[in-house]
Amino acid sequence: MKFVERMAYRVEVTARAARDLRRIYRDIEADHSVQAADWFNGLQSLVLSLEEHPSRGALAPEDGNLRQVLYGNKPYVYRVIYSIDESGAVVRVLHIRHGARQNFAPPASQ
Repeated sequence: MKFVERMAYRVEVTARAARDLRRIYRDIEADHSVQAADWFNGLQSLVLSLEEHPSRGALAPEDGNLRQVLYGNKPYVYRVIYSIDESGAVVRVLHIRHGARQNFAPPASQ
């Protein structure tokens, strides 16, 4: 049997995405609810899981160079929008936003 070595990517969370996470944490009042804290921890786990198989996300409608994974159930679906740098083995999480919001404008330096 032949084993294929899997390459892990480094996950970088941009300042914007970090602000998004802090805002979501505050908005769902995760400090005051075990259920909200569990939900938030699941979102964080999803972000960190991008180190394995980052290309599993669908192409983002904003830009064919970006990908997205969805987290949650309607009406509480959030989009984790990220880019993949194959040469550097880096996943950059750019933005985390509610799925009902309009598309976002990707940074010009993509």
